[in-house]
Formats: sequence, structure tokens, C-alpha cells
Amino acid sequence: MILGLDAGSRTVPEAEHLLHDMVEALGLPAGTIGCTHFVRTATGLPHVALSVSLTAAGDAGVDLSAVPETMGVALGERRSGPEALAEGAALAAAEHAGRSGGRLVVYPGHDELTGTLSVAELLERSAIDRVAVLAQTEEPASGTPVATQDFVRPQWRDGRAVLLTMPAMGGRLMPAEVPNPTPCCADHA
Repeated sequence: MILGLDAGSRTVPEAEHLLHDMVEALGLPAGTIGCTHFVRTATGLPHVALSVSLTAAGDAGVDLSAVPETMGVALGERRSGPEALAEGAALAAAEHAGRSGGRLVVYPGHDELTGTLSVAELLERSAIDRVAVLAQTEEPASGTPVATQDFVRPQWRDGRAVLLTMPAMGGRLMPAEVPNPTPCCADHA
């Protein structure tokens, strides 16, 4: 079962911080998968919602009293909180359940993906199912080094957790999503 949560987070870092806080507040065990999702509800601005797998936590047996009343919540057919946020939570939960969208932030093995690892090590140590390279149809060789920058955010694609990478110096790869991106036009405000 997937729990959707939505506080109307405007930025990805804000949503990631909230996701870590909620995993801790709900007492979810290792093995939990937590994602961020870009959503737009009928009545609100685009923002970032969350989803958390409860399978490892015993499905719906989790105590939701730790969730602030100001957050939208979706669990199965149940909805609570502000209507627009509950809608965003439901959208996030549906994407996660269908494994059709969402960035995995908390997932089995994410703490072990530090430094430079081979593609094979990334796959062995974590819930990542596949490594893809931007603008390439072939998958990288299993021995190809990946400079993780200690920031690895795979995405759900076609039912699989896929880490999108891009070429880096020295024949290595690096995750396509970097930890602290430079905003567009930052050098000429």
C-alpha cells in the first residue's frame, strides 16, 4: 500500500527534507521506499508531493497521527487534510503504486551509494533496477565507474527504478541530477 502526502512543497529540497522527517515521524523501517513527485492539482499551483511505501511497514497498520492536519493525505481510497493537498497526495500515491513516476529519495541501499562505484555495484547494493545514459540507447557496461557525488536519485520508469546518468570526465558516468544545480540565468541576474 502506498501513502501519499502533500504539504504543498514548492521546492525539491524542501520536499526531500519533509520526506525524511515523515519517514522518521511515522517510524517506517529500513526497506521503505519514499519518493517525491511533481504534481499539479485542479485548484493549485505545481508543487512537490510525497509518497511512501508501507509494504515493509505492515501496510495500513502505520499510525498516521504523526501527520500534521495541514497536510494532504491519501491512503487507498481514504483522503484527509485540505482538499487540493489530498488530491496532490493521491496523484503521488498513484504514480508510486503504478511505478510510472516519482524520484526515489529513500530506498533500500541508498546510504551505500557513496563515492565512485561501478554500475554493477550500484545495482547490487540498492533497489536500482537499471542504469541508463542520456542520449544513448545501450546500457553502460557493468564495470563502468559512476561518480555518485553521494547523491543518487533514480526515477520510476516503466515499473523499474532507473538511474539516469550522463558522461563525466575520465570515462566515468555521473547521475544526471546533481545535488546543488546552478539555477538558469544565475550569472546574469
